[in-house]
Amino acid sequence: MQTLLPKKPSEDSSENTSALKRRAFLRSAGFATATTAILLSGCEPYLEQLKGDDADETVNNLIRLGGGDLGVLNYAFALEQLEAAFYTKVVETTGFGSMFDAQEQDILADIQKHEVIHRDFFKAALGKNAIPDLQFNFSSIDFNDRMSIWRTASAFEDLGVAAYNGAGKLLKSTDYLLLAGKIVSVEARHAAQVREVIFANDFSMSPTSFAGDDVVDMNGLDQAFAPAKVLTMVAPYIAYKLDGSSLQ
Repeated sequence: MQTLLPKKPSEDSSENTSALKRRAFLRSAGFATATTAILLSGCEPYLEQLKGDDADETVNNLIRLGGGDLGVLNYAFALEQLEAAFYTKVVETTGFGSMFDAQEQDILADIQKHEVIHRDFFKAALGKNAIPDLQFNFSSIDFNDRMSIWRTASAFEDLGVAAYNGAGKLLKSTDYLLLAGKIVSVEARHAAQVREVIFANDFSMSPTSFAGDDVVDMNGLDQAFAPAKVLTMVAPYIAYKLDGSSLQ
Protein backbone atom coordinates (compact mmCIF):
# COMPACT_ATOMS: atom_id res chain seq x y z
CA MET A 1 0.00 0.00 0.00
CA GLN A 2 1.43 3.36 -0.90
CA THR A 3 1.59 5.90 1.87
CA LEU A 4 -0.20 9.19 1.31
CA LEU A 5 2.36 11.59 2.71
CA PRO A 6 5.88 12.92 1.99
CA LYS A 7 8.82 10.98 3.39
CA LYS A 8 11.09 13.72 4.73
CA PRO A 9 10.36 13.93 8.43
CA SER A 10 12.26 16.31 10.64
CA GLU A 11 12.87 15.10 14.21
CA ASP A 12 13.58 18.64 15.50
CA SER A 13 10.02 19.75 16.07
CA SER A 14 9.59 20.17 19.82
CA GLU A 15 8.01 23.58 19.28
CA ASN A 16 5.10 21.88 17.56
CA THR A 17 4.26 19.29 20.21
CA SER A 18 1.38 21.44 21.44
CA ALA A 19 -0.41 20.50 18.22
CA LEU A 20 -0.71 16.95 19.53
CA LYS A 21 -2.88 17.77 22.55
CA ARG A 22 -6.08 16.26 21.25
CA ARG A 23 -6.77 13.37 23.61
CA ALA A 24 -10.20 14.64 24.51
CA PHE A 25 -10.98 14.77 20.78
CA LEU A 26 -10.16 11.08 20.44
CA ARG A 27 -11.77 9.97 23.68
CA SER A 28 -15.13 11.40 22.61
CA ALA A 29 -14.84 9.28 19.47
CA GLY A 30 -14.57 6.14 21.59
CA PHE A 31 -17.75 7.04 23.46
CA ALA A 32 -19.66 7.51 20.21
CA THR A 33 -18.64 4.05 19.02
CA ALA A 34 -19.55 2.33 22.26
CA THR A 35 -23.09 3.73 22.15
CA THR A 36 -23.77 1.94 18.87
CA ALA A 37 -24.21 -1.27 20.85
CA ILE A 38 -27.53 0.12 22.07
CA LEU A 39 -28.79 0.53 18.50
CA LEU A 40 -27.61 -2.95 17.59
CA SER A 41 -30.18 -4.59 19.85
CA GLY A 42 -32.89 -3.31 17.53
CA CYS A 43 -31.19 -4.83 14.48
CA GLU A 44 -31.21 -8.46 15.62
CA PRO A 45 -34.43 -9.48 13.80
CA TYR A 46 -33.04 -8.11 10.55
CA LEU A 47 -29.77 -9.96 11.07
CA GLU A 48 -31.74 -13.18 11.52
CA GLN A 49 -33.28 -12.67 8.07
CA LEU A 50 -29.82 -12.56 6.53
CA LYS A 51 -28.70 -15.94 7.82
CA GLY A 52 -28.13 -18.41 5.03
CA ASP A 53 -28.38 -15.81 2.26
CA ASP A 54 -24.67 -15.53 1.58
CA ALA A 55 -22.83 -17.38 4.31
CA ASP A 56 -19.07 -16.91 4.38
CA GLU A 57 -16.91 -19.75 3.14
CA THR A 58 -13.26 -20.54 3.85
CA VAL A 59 -11.59 -22.85 1.34
CA ASN A 60 -7.87 -22.89 0.58
CA ASN A 61 -7.38 -19.57 2.41
CA LEU A 62 -10.23 -17.99 0.45
CA ILE A 63 -12.86 -16.22 2.52
CA ARG A 64 -16.10 -15.20 0.85
CA LEU A 65 -17.57 -12.13 2.50
CA GLY A 66 -21.02 -12.77 1.02
CA GLY A 67 -23.54 -10.25 -0.24
CA GLY A 68 -26.23 -8.00 1.13
CA ASP A 69 -25.92 -6.28 4.47
CA LEU A 70 -24.28 -9.34 5.99
CA GLY A 71 -21.49 -9.15 3.44
CA VAL A 72 -20.95 -5.44 4.08
CA LEU A 73 -20.74 -6.05 7.83
CA ASN A 74 -18.16 -8.80 7.28
CA TYR A 75 -16.23 -6.48 4.98
CA ALA A 76 -16.11 -3.85 7.72
CA PHE A 77 -15.20 -6.55 10.26
CA ALA A 78 -12.21 -7.60 8.14
CA LEU A 79 -10.93 -4.02 7.88
CA GLU A 80 -11.37 -3.41 11.60
CA GLN A 81 -9.45 -6.62 12.31
CA LEU A 82 -6.60 -5.27 10.19
CA GLU A 83 -6.46 -1.92 11.96
CA ALA A 84 -6.77 -3.44 15.43
CA ALA A 85 -3.98 -5.92 14.66
CA PHE A 86 -1.70 -3.16 13.37
CA TYR A 87 -2.06 -0.88 16.39
CA THR A 88 -1.81 -3.81 18.79
CA LYS A 89 1.45 -4.84 17.13
CA VAL A 90 2.73 -1.25 17.42
CA VAL A 91 2.05 -1.27 21.15
CA GLU A 92 3.45 -4.76 21.70
CA THR A 93 6.48 -4.46 19.40
CA THR A 94 7.70 -1.03 20.37
CA GLY A 95 6.67 -1.20 24.00
CA PHE A 96 6.59 2.53 23.34
CA GLY A 97 9.81 3.14 25.28
CA SER A 98 11.67 6.15 23.88
CA MET A 99 10.37 5.82 20.33
CA PHE A 100 7.28 7.96 20.98
CA ASP A 101 6.86 10.90 23.31
CA ALA A 102 4.17 10.82 26.00
CA GLN A 103 1.54 12.53 23.87
CA GLU A 104 2.13 10.22 20.92
CA GLN A 105 1.90 7.21 23.21
CA ASP A 106 -1.46 8.44 24.48
CA ILE A 107 -2.74 8.96 20.94
CA LEU A 108 -1.66 5.51 19.77
CA ALA A 109 -3.07 3.85 22.88
CA ASP A 110 -6.42 5.57 22.42
CA ILE A 111 -6.65 4.68 18.72
CA GLN A 112 -5.69 1.07 19.46
CA LYS A 113 -8.51 0.82 21.99
CA HIS A 114 -11.01 2.30 19.54
CA GLU A 115 -10.05 -0.16 16.79
CA VAL A 116 -10.34 -3.11 19.16
CA ILE A 117 -13.82 -1.87 20.15
CA HIS A 118 -14.78 -1.63 16.47
CA ARG A 119 -13.47 -5.13 15.76
CA ASP A 120 -15.20 -6.71 18.75
CA PHE A 121 -18.41 -4.83 17.99
CA PHE A 122 -18.70 -6.30 14.50
CA LYS A 123 -17.78 -9.78 15.72
CA ALA A 124 -20.53 -9.65 18.35
CA ALA A 125 -23.02 -8.18 15.87
CA LEU A 126 -22.40 -10.87 13.29
CA GLY A 127 -22.30 -13.76 15.75
CA LYS A 128 -22.05 -17.10 13.93
CA ASN A 129 -22.30 -15.25 10.60
CA ALA A 130 -18.90 -13.61 11.17
CA ILE A 131 -15.94 -14.50 8.99
CA PRO A 132 -13.05 -16.18 10.85
CA ASP A 133 -10.44 -14.22 12.76
CA LEU A 134 -7.83 -13.21 10.20
CA GLN A 135 -4.07 -13.52 10.24
CA PHE A 136 -1.87 -10.69 9.04
CA ASN A 137 1.49 -10.09 7.41
CA PHE A 138 3.13 -6.84 8.51
CA SER A 139 6.62 -7.79 7.34
CA SER A 140 6.76 -4.81 4.96
CA ILE A 141 6.36 -2.35 7.86
CA ASP A 142 9.42 -1.17 9.78
CA PHE A 143 8.29 -1.19 13.40
CA ASN A 144 11.68 0.18 14.42
CA ASP A 145 11.07 3.39 12.51
CA ARG A 146 8.79 5.88 14.27
CA MET A 147 7.70 7.76 11.18
CA SER A 148 7.18 4.55 9.21
CA ILE A 149 4.64 3.58 11.86
CA TRP A 150 2.87 6.94 11.70
CA ARG A 151 2.75 6.93 7.90
CA THR A 152 1.36 3.41 7.83
CA ALA A 153 -1.24 4.46 10.39
CA SER A 154 -2.16 7.38 8.14
CA ALA A 155 -2.53 5.12 5.10
CA PHE A 156 -4.74 2.67 7.02
CA GLU A 157 -6.94 5.38 8.54
CA ASP A 158 -7.42 7.25 5.25
CA LEU A 159 -8.24 3.97 3.52
CA GLY A 160 -10.70 3.06 6.28
CA VAL A 161 -12.61 6.30 5.76
CA ALA A 162 -12.73 5.79 1.99
CA ALA A 163 -13.85 2.18 2.49
CA TYR A 164 -16.78 3.06 4.72
CA ASN A 165 -17.78 5.88 2.38
CA GLY A 166 -17.79 3.53 -0.57
CA ALA A 167 -19.69 0.74 1.18
CA GLY A 168 -22.42 2.86 2.72
CA LYS A 169 -24.54 2.87 -0.42
CA LEU A 170 -24.57 -0.94 -0.38
CA LEU A 171 -26.41 -1.14 2.93
CA LYS A 172 -30.16 -1.69 2.80
CA SER A 173 -30.85 -1.33 6.52
CA THR A 174 -31.00 2.25 7.75
CA ASP A 175 -30.00 0.96 11.20
CA TYR A 176 -26.76 -0.44 9.82
CA LEU A 177 -26.16 2.69 7.78
CA LEU A 178 -26.44 4.76 10.96
CA LEU A 179 -23.95 2.49 12.72
CA ALA A 180 -21.52 2.73 9.81
CA GLY A 181 -21.84 6.52 9.86
CA LYS A 182 -20.92 6.62 13.53
CA ILE A 183 -17.87 4.42 13.04
CA VAL A 184 -16.57 6.21 9.94
CA SER A 185 -16.74 9.50 11.84
CA VAL A 186 -14.39 7.98 14.42
CA GLU A 187 -12.05 6.73 11.69
CA ALA A 188 -11.98 10.25 10.23
CA ARG A 189 -10.96 11.66 13.63
CA HIS A 190 -8.15 9.14 13.75
CA ALA A 191 -7.02 10.07 10.24
CA ALA A 192 -6.94 13.78 11.06
CA GLN A 193 -5.05 13.24 14.32
CA VAL A 194 -2.44 10.99 12.72
CA ARG A 195 -1.87 13.52 9.95
CA GLU A 196 -1.40 16.24 12.55
CA VAL A 197 1.29 14.18 14.25
CA ILE A 198 3.10 13.74 10.95
CA PHE A 199 2.83 17.46 10.18
CA ALA A 200 4.48 18.23 13.53
CA ASN A 201 7.52 16.31 12.26
CA ASP A 202 7.53 17.28 8.61
CA PHE A 203 7.41 21.00 7.87
CA SER A 204 7.22 20.39 4.12
CA MET A 205 3.61 19.37 4.62
CA SER A 206 0.76 21.81 4.47
CA PRO A 207 -0.79 22.72 7.83
CA THR A 208 -4.12 21.77 6.24
CA SER A 209 -2.89 18.25 5.49
CA PHE A 210 -5.62 16.82 7.70
CA ALA A 211 -7.97 17.64 4.83
CA GLY A 212 -5.49 17.46 1.96
CA ASP A 213 -6.51 17.16 -1.68
CA ASP A 214 -5.18 13.59 -1.64
CA VAL A 215 -8.17 12.56 0.51
CA VAL A 216 -10.74 15.31 -0.14
CA ASP A 217 -12.03 15.93 -3.66
CA MET A 218 -12.77 19.23 -5.42
CA ASN A 219 -16.29 19.17 -3.99
CA GLY A 220 -14.96 19.09 -0.44
CA LEU A 221 -16.00 15.48 0.06
CA ASP A 222 -14.00 12.51 1.35
CA GLN A 223 -12.93 9.88 -1.13
CA ALA A 224 -15.15 6.82 -1.50
CA PHE A 225 -13.57 3.55 -2.65
CA ALA A 226 -15.43 0.47 -3.87
CA PRO A 227 -14.81 -2.74 -1.91
CA ALA A 228 -12.88 -4.29 -4.81
CA LYS A 229 -10.32 -1.48 -4.74
CA VAL A 230 -9.98 -1.55 -0.96
CA LEU A 231 -9.55 -5.32 -0.82
CA THR A 232 -6.81 -5.10 -3.45
CA MET A 233 -4.98 -2.46 -1.41
CA VAL A 234 -5.10 -4.41 1.87
CA ALA A 235 -4.37 -7.81 0.28
CA PRO A 236 -0.59 -7.67 0.97
CA TYR A 237 -1.28 -7.45 4.71
CA ILE A 238 -3.84 -10.27 5.01
CA ALA A 239 -2.88 -13.93 4.98
CA TYR A 240 -6.20 -14.90 3.41
CA LYS A 241 -7.75 -13.89 0.12
CA LEU A 242 -10.97 -12.02 0.73
CA ASP A 243 -13.62 -12.45 -1.95
CA GLY A 244 -15.91 -9.42 -2.04
CA SER A 245 -17.38 -10.12 -5.47
CA SER A 246 -20.90 -10.30 -4.02
CA LEU A 247 -20.67 -6.83 -2.51
CA GLN A 248 -22.72 -4.97 -5.10
